[in-house]
Amino acid sequence: MATTLNRFLKQKCRSVYRNQHQVLFNLTRYENHESLPSRLPALRSTTRSFLDFYQFGNKKAIEDERARLNDEMNRGYFADMKEFKEHGGKIAAASKTLIPAVSAMKFPVLAVTSSNGKIMKLPVTSNSNEVNKESLDVPKVTLVCLSFRASSQDMISSWSKPFVESFGDRKDLQLFEVSFIDKWLLGLAPIKKLLLRVLRKPNNSENSVLQRQIVYSFGDHYHFRKQMKVLNLLTGYILLLDKSGRIRWQGFGTATPEEVAQLLSCTSLLLKDQ
Repeated sequence: MATTLNRFLKQKCRSVYRNQHQVLFNLTRYENHESLPSRLPALRSTTRSFLDFYQFGNKKAIEDERARLNDEMNRGYFADMKEFKEHGGKIAAASKTLIPAVSAMKFPVLAVTSSNGKIMKLPVTSNSNEVNKESLDVPKVTLVCLSFRASSQDMISSWSKPFVESFGDRKDLQLFEVSFIDKWLLGLAPIKKLLLRVLRKPNNSENSVLQRQIVYSFGDHYHFRKQMKVLNLLTGYILLLDKSGRIRWQGFGTATPEEVAQLLSCTSLLLKDQ
Protein backbone atom coordinates (compact mmCIF):
# COMPACT_ATOMS: atom_id res chain seq x y z
CA MET A 1 0.00 0.00 0.00
CA ALA A 2 2.79 2.43 0.97
CA THR A 3 4.71 1.67 -2.23
CA THR A 4 1.63 2.29 -4.38
CA LEU A 5 0.90 5.56 -2.56
CA ASN A 6 4.46 6.82 -2.99
CA ARG A 7 4.35 5.99 -6.70
CA PHE A 8 1.07 7.90 -7.02
CA LEU A 9 2.52 10.99 -5.27
CA LYS A 10 5.61 11.00 -7.49
CA GLN A 11 3.45 10.85 -10.60
CA LYS A 12 1.28 13.74 -9.36
CA CYS A 13 4.36 15.86 -8.56
CA ARG A 14 5.68 15.39 -12.10
CA SER A 15 2.24 16.25 -13.47
CA VAL A 16 2.06 19.47 -11.40
CA TYR A 17 5.55 20.49 -12.55
CA ARG A 18 4.64 19.97 -16.22
CA ASN A 19 1.35 21.86 -15.82
CA GLN A 20 3.09 24.86 -14.28
CA HIS A 21 5.47 25.19 -17.23
CA GLN A 22 2.66 24.61 -19.74
CA VAL A 23 0.63 27.46 -18.19
CA LEU A 24 3.61 29.84 -18.24
CA PHE A 25 4.22 28.93 -21.87
CA ASN A 26 0.61 29.71 -22.76
CA LEU A 27 0.74 33.06 -20.92
CA THR A 28 3.56 34.26 -23.17
CA ARG A 29 2.19 32.63 -26.29
CA TYR A 30 -1.11 34.43 -26.83
CA GLU A 31 -1.15 37.88 -28.38
CA ASN A 32 -4.92 38.34 -28.12
CA HIS A 33 -5.57 38.42 -24.39
CA GLU A 34 -9.32 39.03 -24.62
CA SER A 35 -10.22 35.44 -23.82
CA LEU A 36 -6.85 34.31 -22.50
CA PRO A 37 -8.03 32.29 -19.47
CA SER A 38 -10.52 30.31 -21.50
CA ARG A 39 -7.96 29.49 -24.19
CA LEU A 40 -5.67 27.68 -21.81
CA PRO A 41 -5.71 23.88 -22.16
CA ALA A 42 -9.08 22.45 -21.18
CA LEU A 43 -7.70 20.23 -18.44
CA ARG A 44 -9.59 19.56 -15.26
CA SER A 45 -8.12 21.36 -12.24
CA THR A 46 -7.05 18.69 -9.79
CA THR A 47 -3.88 20.40 -8.57
CA ARG A 48 -5.44 22.07 -5.55
CA SER A 49 -6.93 18.80 -4.41
CA PHE A 50 -3.56 17.11 -4.80
CA LEU A 51 -2.01 19.78 -2.57
CA ASP A 52 -4.62 18.92 0.06
CA PHE A 53 -3.96 15.20 -0.31
CA TYR A 54 -1.60 15.26 2.68
CA GLN A 55 -4.67 14.51 4.81
CA PHE A 56 -3.87 10.81 4.63
CA GLY A 57 -5.21 10.25 8.14
CA ASN A 58 -8.58 11.72 7.22
CA LYS A 59 -10.56 8.81 5.80
CA LYS A 60 -13.39 11.01 4.55
CA ALA A 61 -10.97 13.36 2.78
CA ILE A 62 -9.37 10.41 0.99
CA GLU A 63 -12.75 8.99 -0.02
CA ASP A 64 -13.89 12.40 -1.28
CA GLU A 65 -10.68 12.81 -3.26
CA ARG A 66 -11.04 9.36 -4.79
CA ALA A 67 -14.61 10.11 -5.83
CA ARG A 68 -13.54 13.48 -7.24
CA LEU A 69 -10.70 12.04 -9.34
CA ASN A 70 -12.98 9.33 -10.67
CA ASP A 71 -15.62 11.91 -11.56
CA GLU A 72 -13.13 14.20 -13.30
CA MET A 73 -11.63 11.33 -15.29
CA ASN A 74 -15.05 10.14 -16.45
CA ARG A 75 -16.03 13.66 -17.58
CA GLY A 76 -12.92 14.73 -19.44
CA TYR A 77 -12.37 17.17 -22.30
CA PHE A 78 -12.96 14.61 -25.03
CA ALA A 79 -16.28 13.55 -23.51
CA ASP A 80 -17.33 17.21 -23.46
CA MET A 81 -16.21 17.68 -27.07
CA LYS A 82 -18.07 14.60 -28.27
CA GLU A 83 -21.22 15.77 -26.56
CA PHE A 84 -20.73 19.31 -27.86
CA LYS A 85 -20.54 18.07 -31.46
CA GLU A 86 -23.84 16.27 -30.98
CA HIS A 87 -25.88 19.22 -29.70
CA GLY A 88 -23.71 22.30 -30.27
CA GLY A 89 -23.86 23.29 -26.61
CA LYS A 90 -27.65 23.03 -26.34
CA ILE A 91 -27.69 20.46 -23.56
CA ALA A 92 -31.33 21.30 -22.82
CA ALA A 93 -34.04 23.69 -23.92
CA ALA A 94 -34.47 26.91 -21.96
CA SER A 95 -37.24 27.21 -19.38
CA LYS A 96 -40.52 28.30 -20.97
CA THR A 97 -41.97 29.64 -17.74
CA LEU A 98 -40.69 30.82 -14.36
CA ILE A 99 -39.64 28.15 -11.90
CA PRO A 100 -41.91 28.42 -8.81
CA ALA A 101 -40.15 30.11 -5.89
CA VAL A 102 -40.93 27.24 -3.51
CA SER A 103 -39.08 24.73 -5.71
CA ALA A 104 -36.34 27.04 -7.01
CA MET A 105 -32.73 26.24 -6.12
CA LYS A 106 -30.65 28.89 -4.37
CA PHE A 107 -27.64 30.08 -6.35
CA PRO A 108 -24.49 29.00 -4.43
CA VAL A 109 -22.37 31.81 -3.01
CA LEU A 110 -19.60 32.54 -5.52
CA ALA A 111 -16.63 34.87 -5.03
CA VAL A 112 -15.81 36.88 -8.17
CA THR A 113 -13.27 39.55 -9.11
CA SER A 114 -13.81 42.43 -11.53
CA SER A 115 -11.08 43.60 -13.91
CA ASN A 116 -10.28 46.50 -11.54
CA GLY A 117 -9.48 44.03 -8.76
CA LYS A 118 -12.66 44.51 -6.74
CA ILE A 119 -13.82 41.30 -5.05
CA MET A 120 -17.47 40.59 -4.34
CA LYS A 121 -19.79 37.66 -3.83
CA LEU A 122 -22.75 36.57 -5.90
CA PRO A 123 -25.67 36.66 -5.63
CA VAL A 124 -26.30 40.18 -4.36
CA THR A 125 -29.26 39.89 -1.97
CA SER A 126 -30.61 41.73 1.05
CA ASN A 127 -28.41 39.52 3.28
CA SER A 128 -25.32 40.04 1.16
CA ASN A 129 -22.27 41.81 2.55
CA GLU A 130 -22.00 43.64 -0.77
CA VAL A 131 -25.15 45.59 0.05
CA ASN A 132 -23.94 46.51 3.53
CA LYS A 133 -20.44 47.53 2.47
CA GLU A 134 -21.15 49.18 -0.85
CA SER A 135 -24.66 50.49 -0.10
CA LEU A 136 -25.94 48.82 -3.25
CA ASP A 137 -29.61 48.49 -3.98
CA VAL A 138 -30.79 44.89 -3.97
CA PRO A 139 -31.61 44.04 -7.60
CA LYS A 140 -35.09 42.67 -8.25
CA VAL A 141 -33.67 40.47 -10.99
CA THR A 142 -30.12 39.37 -11.81
CA LEU A 143 -29.03 37.63 -14.99
CA VAL A 144 -25.92 35.50 -14.38
CA CYS A 145 -24.08 34.04 -17.39
CA LEU A 146 -21.52 31.31 -16.64
CA SER A 147 -18.65 30.64 -19.03
CA PHE A 148 -16.04 27.96 -18.35
CA ARG A 149 -14.28 27.99 -21.75
CA ALA A 150 -13.77 30.41 -24.65
CA SER A 151 -16.16 28.34 -26.78
CA SER A 152 -19.09 29.71 -24.80
CA GLN A 153 -18.34 33.44 -25.10
CA ASP A 154 -20.45 33.94 -28.22
CA MET A 155 -23.22 31.88 -26.63
CA ILE A 156 -23.27 34.21 -23.63
CA SER A 157 -23.53 37.27 -25.88
CA SER A 158 -26.55 35.80 -27.67
CA TRP A 159 -28.43 36.13 -24.35
CA SER A 160 -26.85 39.17 -22.69
CA LYS A 161 -27.01 41.52 -25.68
CA PRO A 162 -30.83 41.38 -26.18
CA PHE A 163 -31.23 41.48 -22.38
CA VAL A 164 -29.35 44.80 -22.19
CA GLU A 165 -31.18 46.16 -25.24
CA SER A 166 -34.56 45.41 -23.64
CA PHE A 167 -33.83 46.42 -20.03
CA GLY A 168 -31.01 48.91 -20.42
CA ASP A 169 -33.07 51.67 -18.78
CA ARG A 170 -33.79 49.71 -15.59
CA LYS A 171 -31.86 50.33 -12.37
CA ASP A 172 -33.37 47.36 -10.55
CA LEU A 173 -31.61 44.72 -12.65
CA GLN A 174 -28.05 43.45 -12.77
CA LEU A 175 -26.13 41.46 -15.36
CA PHE A 176 -23.02 39.45 -14.55
CA GLU A 177 -20.93 37.55 -17.09
CA VAL A 178 -18.75 35.18 -15.06
CA SER A 179 -15.63 33.58 -16.57
CA PHE A 180 -14.08 30.74 -14.57
CA ILE A 181 -10.29 30.43 -14.29
CA ASP A 182 -9.51 27.13 -12.64
CA LYS A 183 -5.73 26.98 -13.09
CA TRP A 184 -4.30 27.41 -9.59
CA LEU A 185 -1.14 29.17 -10.82
CA LEU A 186 -3.23 31.97 -12.35
CA GLY A 187 -4.86 32.54 -8.98
CA LEU A 188 -1.60 33.44 -7.27
CA ALA A 189 -1.59 37.11 -6.24
CA PRO A 190 1.19 38.49 -8.55
CA ILE A 191 0.02 36.58 -11.64
CA LYS A 192 -3.63 37.26 -10.89
CA LYS A 193 -2.97 41.01 -10.67
CA LEU A 194 -1.11 40.96 -13.99
CA LEU A 195 -3.80 38.85 -15.61
CA LEU A 196 -6.59 41.22 -14.60
CA ARG A 197 -4.83 44.04 -16.46
CA VAL A 198 -5.10 42.27 -19.80
CA LEU A 199 -8.53 40.69 -19.39
CA ARG A 200 -11.43 42.06 -21.40
CA LYS A 201 -13.33 45.01 -19.96
CA PRO A 202 -17.09 45.55 -20.13
CA ASN A 203 -18.23 47.64 -23.07
CA ASN A 204 -21.21 49.44 -21.53
CA SER A 205 -23.32 51.79 -23.57
CA GLU A 206 -23.42 55.37 -22.30
CA ASN A 207 -27.21 55.31 -22.76
CA SER A 208 -27.65 52.16 -20.67
CA VAL A 209 -28.46 52.40 -16.98
CA LEU A 210 -28.14 48.66 -16.60
CA GLN A 211 -24.43 47.91 -16.34
CA ARG A 212 -22.99 44.76 -17.91
CA GLN A 213 -20.43 43.52 -15.40
CA ILE A 214 -17.72 41.12 -16.54
CA VAL A 215 -16.18 39.29 -13.58
CA TYR A 216 -13.85 36.36 -13.00
CA SER A 217 -13.87 33.52 -10.52
CA PHE A 218 -10.45 32.09 -9.67
CA GLY A 219 -9.62 28.73 -8.17
CA ASP A 220 -11.13 25.28 -7.99
CA HIS A 221 -14.84 25.14 -8.91
CA TYR A 222 -15.51 21.43 -8.62
CA HIS A 223 -17.99 21.67 -5.76
CA PHE A 224 -19.72 24.68 -7.33
CA ARG A 225 -20.15 22.71 -10.56
CA LYS A 226 -21.52 19.75 -8.63
CA GLN A 227 -24.08 21.92 -6.88
CA MET A 228 -25.11 23.53 -10.16
CA LYS A 229 -25.07 20.19 -12.02
CA VAL A 230 -22.67 21.60 -14.60
CA LEU A 231 -21.33 18.73 -16.69
CA ASN A 232 -20.20 20.07 -20.06
CA LEU A 233 -17.70 22.92 -19.69
CA LEU A 234 -17.78 23.89 -23.36
CA THR A 235 -21.26 25.38 -23.26
CA GLY A 236 -22.73 28.46 -21.58
CA TYR A 237 -25.18 28.51 -18.66
CA ILE A 238 -27.69 31.34 -18.29
CA LEU A 239 -29.51 31.88 -14.99
CA LEU A 240 -32.18 34.36 -13.98
CA LEU A 241 -32.21 35.06 -10.23
CA ASP A 242 -34.83 36.78 -8.10
CA LYS A 243 -33.97 39.23 -5.29
CA SER A 244 -33.53 36.31 -2.87
CA GLY A 245 -30.90 34.68 -5.08
CA ARG A 246 -33.14 31.83 -6.24
CA ILE A 247 -32.79 30.46 -9.79
CA ARG A 248 -36.15 31.15 -11.43
CA TRP A 249 -35.21 30.50 -15.08
CA GLN A 250 -32.33 28.93 -16.97
CA GLY A 251 -30.99 28.58 -20.51
CA PHE A 252 -28.09 26.82 -22.21
CA GLY A 253 -25.83 27.23 -25.23
CA THR A 254 -26.72 29.69 -27.98
CA ALA A 255 -30.07 31.45 -27.67
CA THR A 256 -32.75 30.96 -30.29
CA PRO A 257 -35.18 33.83 -31.04
CA GLU A 258 -37.92 31.92 -29.21
CA GLU A 259 -35.73 31.43 -26.15
CA VAL A 260 -34.74 35.10 -26.08
CA ALA A 261 -38.44 35.98 -26.08
CA GLN A 262 -38.96 33.56 -23.17
CA LEU A 263 -36.11 35.13 -21.20
CA LEU A 264 -37.42 38.66 -21.70
CA SER A 265 -40.98 37.63 -20.87
CA CYS A 266 -39.95 35.80 -17.70
CA THR A 267 -37.80 38.78 -16.65
CA SER A 268 -40.78 41.12 -17.02
CA LEU A 269 -42.98 38.79 -14.98
CA LEU A 270 -40.35 38.47 -12.28
CA LEU A 271 -39.98 42.25 -12.06
CA LYS A 272 -43.71 42.60 -11.45
CA ASP A 273 -43.72 39.85 -8.79
CA GLN A 274 -40.78 41.37 -6.89
